[in-house]
Amino acid sequence: MSLLLSLLDTVPSVVMESGAGEAVTQAAQAAGQAAEAVTQAAQRTSGGGFGTMGLILYILALVAIFYFFAIRPSKKREKELKTMQESIKVGDDVMTSSGFYGKVTEINDQVVVVEFGTNRNKNTC
Repeated sequence: MSLLLSLLDTVPSVVMESGAGEAVTQAAQAAGQAAEAVTQAAQRTSGGGFGTMGLILYILALVAIFYFFAIRPSKKREKELKTMQESIKVGDDVMTSSGFYGKVTEINDQVVVVEFGTNRNKNTC
């Protein structure tokens, strides 16, 4: 903005010091330089010329990062857990999510019966 003001300050002095024809030419050149300076300043403040395309690329990059760091690993863990649960058989030694060790004694549709304790007491569940 200061460049624009300095260019506009030189226009009146150019007109007064030189002849009329030259003054008009120099004034037109100074106005052209001022317009170019304003255009460059507008481009600098509008995000470096990226505009809408830069914003779209930025959003796509954020979505890709979120996918690779949050969604994909979660799905991978889910798949591993499902295959592990499907591979459990009667007689397998297991550890529950709360840290108890036991032995699988029975498997029904959605229920796995686990026997806990060192002597595998039938009275504990």
